[in-house]
Amino acid sequence: MADATASLRKKLWNPEARLAYVLLAPTAVFLIAFMFYPIVYVFVMSFFRTNKLSDLVRFVGLANFIDRFHDQEFWWAALRSLIWTSSGVAVKFLAGMVIAVLLNVRYRGRKAARMAFIIPWASSVPISALLWQWVYHPEFGLLNHTLQVSGLWANPPGWLGAPLSAFIACMWVDIWIGIPFFALVFLAGMQSIPQELYESAHMDGAGPIRSFFSITIPGIRELIQISTLLSAIWTFNDFNVIYILTRAGPANSTNILITSVYMNAFVDLRFDWAAVQSVVTFLILTIVSVIYARFYFRQENN
Repeated sequence: MADATASLRKKLWNPEARLAYVLLAPTAVFLIAFMFYPIVYVFVMSFFRTNKLSDLVRFVGLANFIDRFHDQEFWWAALRSLIWTSSGVAVKFLAGMVIAVLLNVRYRGRKAARMAFIIPWASSVPISALLWQWVYHPEFGLLNHTLQVSGLWANPPGWLGAPLSAFIACMWVDIWIGIPFFALVFLAGMQSIPQELYESAHMDGAGPIRSFFSITIPGIRELIQISTLLSAIWTFNDFNVIYILTRAGPANSTNILITSVYMNAFVDLRFDWAAVQSVVTFLILTIVSVIYARFYFRQENN
């Protein structure tokens, strides 16, 4: 026992190990100070009443959670988050797959087309949102001007001024920004599939559609799973697009959970309610990630 303890101590405290500790210390301090501590503090805050300065005033246990769960706006924000995430990821996935297939075909100008599709993904999200804010402008925006000049719509609406159109407009911007991610990931996966498989399938009489579902989809299955999970997390947490375009309005019609956290904390100064929604959001994403990971590794083992 003593020999095992001495051997373990020697492995953990030799010169190389000490050097590793010194090199890792700045990163560890950064993670503790700016990641783990805020997460723990938010969890603690969710069980306390807070004042306008976010100071903990009184322990109330689950009362904050009960109050939020009895608030109808919380459930509306949760429903909008579900629609926002599921619809957004589905459209990004389908559009990205179609674009990847088109970019994988050989034709003149293919490189220029690839570069063009990278622009939304390479641009900063706030810059893209500001660009679309001008596109949606009711008087000077490109969208309404095009509709009027073409005769398609003589009096187009203010897209960000009505609840339904504002939500759809925000969702479209998020989709426009996210499509290139799927397209580039799928394109990279398609180009890694050996062409001999397609040639053999063609010789066996398989058409393009059958080859797509029998060779392409299985060949990029892992990329599909990982990219879908990442996109779901990013879309669920997409704060910039909604806040820049609508400030969660009009009449909270574009308010999802992540924007509701901000509005509760920094507009209404209800830091305890914001902490509750942050905890709920964290738990939702954790549960979804764990379920997705179990499904992924189960398929890997099979």
